[in-house]
Amino acid sequence: MSLGKATAIACSNIAFIKYWGNRDAALRLPLNNSISMNLDHATTRTTVAFDAMLNDDEIVIGDRAANAAQRVRVVAHLERVRALAHIETRARVHSRNNFPMGAGIASSASAFAALSLAATRAAGLALSERELSILARQGSGSACRSIPAGFVEWLAGTSSADSYAVQIAPPSFWDLRDVIAVVSTTEKHVGSTEGHAAASSSHFLAARLQALPERLARVRHALATRDLEMLGNAIEQDAIELHLIAMTSRPPIFYWSPGMVRVIQAVHAWRGEGLAVYFTLDAGPNVHLICEARDADSVAMRVREIPEVVQVIVNAPGDAAYLTDQHLF
Repeated sequence: MSLGKATAIACSNIAFIKYWGNRDAALRLPLNNSISMNLDHATTRTTVAFDAMLNDDEIVIGDRAANAAQRVRVVAHLERVRALAHIETRARVHSRNNFPMGAGIASSASAFAALSLAATRAAGLALSERELSILARQGSGSACRSIPAGFVEWLAGTSSADSYAVQIAPPSFWDLRDVIAVVSTTEKHVGSTEGHAAASSSHFLAARLQALPERLARVRHALATRDLEMLGNAIEQDAIELHLIAMTSRPPIFYWSPGMVRVIQAVHAWRGEGLAVYFTLDAGPNVHLICEARDADSVAMRVREIPEVVQVIVNAPGDAAYLTDQHLF
């Protein structure tokens, strides 16, 4: 086994059915299956090099040394890779996003998917897609969904070995768009990890879990038949429930903002005018607008007219995590 340098690029993803709450926080084993679409214009590029001359891991995120919290998570993930590769060598890690971090656009998903692929290859390992998904999940739960391409389902499983993501359909199967209305680029005040931990304190969680099997089946059917109305109604319901649980947790978590509400109200108005567009939300203030490709320009044009929207990112279904020779150092 030879150590070297590797660079990987991974897409973020938008969950149609959300991951919120863990059965096992240490292994990030979720309470339920979740379904998502990779986002081709919201990506992370990460370069990893194992270097015997290093006395400690060097972590740079967005051209700055990682803060304490970021460093703890990245080093813990490198330790997982070192354990798999049976090495102790320290690593140099540089990572860069092309979209806002920590603002509810699943930056940890693309970050840990890219880190998992780059670090294992730099350590001389060639993991299968399933093995990479399992590894990425331990860094950030939703990262497991950024390993396969296109439309993806994360199987909750019963243990670490069978909790991983699989492709439902390739990117080309359905020409959907996710038009992200960015109303804040500021890192959210409560991270998803804390939100997952608090979920069980909401008495609405049990009702959501009871309703999910039917909703998951509905979303799978909507994807298989390319039924946007069926998909849209299901994802809006699921997004609202996630935030309801967050707001009724102890302590309560509020990701909503006036700008978010303004965008949601606009979506309802546009749909009343005949524009087929639906919203979903992650754990953050920004709004994901789901439509078909033919309507994406119209949706993007309209959302740019909302005063609170500071940036618009239009995404098609994205590819699997992949290697590149365009390194960051």
